[in-house]
Amino acid sequence: MLLKQLLELYELVDRSDANGSAVADFLIGTYGATDVTVQTVKGERGSTDFVSIRITGSEGRVNGGSAPTLGVLGRLGGLGARPEVIGMVSDGDGALVALAVAAKLLDMEAKGDTLPGDVVVRTHICPDAPTLPHEPTPFMDSPVDMSVVNSMEVDGELDAILSIDTTKGNRVINRRGFAISPTVRSGYILRTSEDLLDLMATTTGQLPQVFPLTQQDITPYGNGLHHLNSILQPAVATGAPVVGVALVTETAVAGCASGASHYPDLEEAGRFVVEVAKAFGRGACRFYDPDEWALLQRLYGSQERFQTSGGNAS
Repeated sequence: MLLKQLLELYELVDRSDANGSAVADFLIGTYGATDVTVQTVKGERGSTDFVSIRITGSEGRVNGGSAPTLGVLGRLGGLGARPEVIGMVSDGDGALVALAVAAKLLDMEAKGDTLPGDVVVRTHICPDAPTLPHEPTPFMDSPVDMSVVNSMEVDGELDAILSIDTTKGNRVINRRGFAISPTVRSGYILRTSEDLLDLMATTTGQLPQVFPLTQQDITPYGNGLHHLNSILQPAVATGAPVVGVALVTETAVAGCASGASHYPDLEEAGRFVVEVAKAFGRGACRFYDPDEWALLQRLYGSQERFQTSGGNAS
């Protein structure tokens, strides 16, 4: 379980002076993290601290092995919308879950349970992000552009990505808990991973929940198209497979709403991510079928244009 880690990290991020250095110091001092970086990035609407934590696998690339590397991204605009809203907002749940996952994996490592592959957890800490008008509920905006967020969190070392994001401000996911997306890779919306569905059923004890995606959702922000939210934005910056892990509710809840974090849902999503990390590093969890991927390429060619801002159709 991740309840202990969630409660500890919640106390660090639910405050007006939340910052990346405090999170890094906590993970180093309490959980023995040895590879943590913090970088403050300023934009026109404020600044935020990007935090990256690497948990080294026994057979991962850092140790000269060949086990794949999993990226776990806590996606958000901000942890808070101060001074407009007091306290942590719903949009911060993705960051909280990602950080709790990092703490849990570090704790496991300290107790002798080292994963085979490297896991890289990345998110950013901003207690006073701006808000953005959006239907059916307002969004949290980010103090820096999405392209900057992607450049800080997504790179070529990640062989697959889980993107954790609050996804409550909509009318297409109508349940409490979390849901996963189909796999997205290089402009394609692929079949939902059977391995991920199995792990979700195991960790929740319920039938797995998959949320719908449209082609618009996997295109870059700023092109004028409607997006469900930013959960699949990492997919525009990489050729690796990306799956969204959406924290969801039955009713539409604004990302800038406070008092909307439900700890059982956060713990359940975090536990799922930990199990995926275990299985992925040992080659027991595939995000997509490589043979079907190769056939798609032969039949229909590249769809990488959907990772760009678009242009005239050829």
